[in-house]
Amino acid sequence: SLTEETMKKYLKKINLILLSFITLLYVTSFANAETTISAEGQYIFNTLGFYIGGVLVAFMAAGFCMLESGLVTTKSVSTIAAKNIGKFAICSLVFFFFGYNMAYGIPEGGYIGSFLMWGDSSTVDTGYSDHSDWFFQTMFVCATVSIVSGAVAERIKIWPFFIFAFLMSGFIYPISMGWQWGGGWLATSGFSDFAGSTLVHACGGAAALAGVMVLGARDGRFTKSGEPKTLEPFAASSIPLVTLGTFLLWFGWFGFNGFSQLAMGTFDDVNAISKIAVNTHLAGAAGTVTAAVVSRLLGGKTDIIMMLNGALAGLVAITAEPLTPTPLIAIVIGAIGSIIMYFGTKFLEARHLDDVVGAIPVHMFAGIFGTLAVPMTNPDTNFGTQFTGVIAVCLFSFILSYIIFRIMKASIGLRISSGAEKLGTDVAEIGVRAYAIRD
Repeated sequence: SLTEETMKKYLKKINLILLSFITLLYVTSFANAETTISAEGQYIFNTLGFYIGGVLVAFMAAGFCMLESGLVTTKSVSTIAAKNIGKFAICSLVFFFFGYNMAYGIPEGGYIGSFLMWGDSSTVDTGYSDHSDWFFQTMFVCATVSIVSGAVAERIKIWPFFIFAFLMSGFIYPISMGWQWGGGWLATSGFSDFAGSTLVHACGGAAALAGVMVLGARDGRFTKSGEPKTLEPFAASSIPLVTLGTFLLWFGWFGFNGFSQLAMGTFDDVNAISKIAVNTHLAGAAGTVTAAVVSRLLGGKTDIIMMLNGALAGLVAITAEPLTPTPLIAIVIGAIGSIIMYFGTKFLEARHLDDVVGAIPVHMFAGIFGTLAVPMTNPDTNFGTQFTGVIAVCLFSFILSYIIFRIMKASIGLRISSGAEKLGTDVAEIGVRAYAIRD
């Protein structure tokens, strides 16, 4: 007969054998199974991705505000702050009440969505929370309208600008954006714009061009010979503030581009987000260095404003396709975007078009280039389709913006008076005096 001690030894050996067998089965089945997390797990990570991306893009509103405040004269810094916080709120409310469904309620291959208020219909099957998607997309419309703000600064009345912000965030941007991201006619034709070189940046730049043309240049901005006055009374109020704004925009771009992957629940998605971050960063860096070199060689000085706008132009250019290029190609795209910005700025000045912050060459010109460059690395599209999309979005934004600005100019008035402009928009428009008066 077996003793109790011997039985315990045998039981321990049997338990060890069973445990080893179960472990072997588990490891084998896990190795052969798909390693993707559950649908609920993907829902959680995708929703988190939208939230993180939305917060990063929201910081771009602060970036635009700081950049514009630094590039205008000291007589307009408080007005820029008022315009930016007001625009941020107006665009968010309009996009909630009908702008979102104007873009995403569009039928497949269609042209315009529905005039309905946004509502949540989240389920695990949708892959992410509708609330997080609305939050993320709202930050994009706020960025688009911000592009216009700086270009028309120091001579536009604040309330006509708010009206324009309402119309652009409710109609112009949602309709043209829906043509692609809402599944409209551009999407079905094969047009590709990953994060918005055209749908956001060129759209905003085209609207800015319309505003600059209707408003005209600031009084005394250009000399009789046509050369722009770059010193007093048009000196930038604070270059460090412009630099801070540029850094905030640059950091926000990691959310703008990276989380436009629209998913974070799989191995491929997180790898894509990481690669997008690398390409985005390198394009901005290449744009900065290129602008420094070009301004030094052609202008004799290392122009800090050109360097800052060069960074933004590089970031805009890579936005249309930040995933498929190699890092070296991303550097080339960023550098070319910066060169386009530099000569685009000179072109506007030669035409006496007063773009205070350089929004048109940075966002429109570099954005168009970035979109047309997509077929270089993305075989699923072609130059003809890309060109069609660029023309459609830019013309739509420019024509509607031009009409809106002209109507406001003829009715309620668009530009402050010469006396008010001399006094400064801070005093004339919002009653704030944040500088010393000089005789």
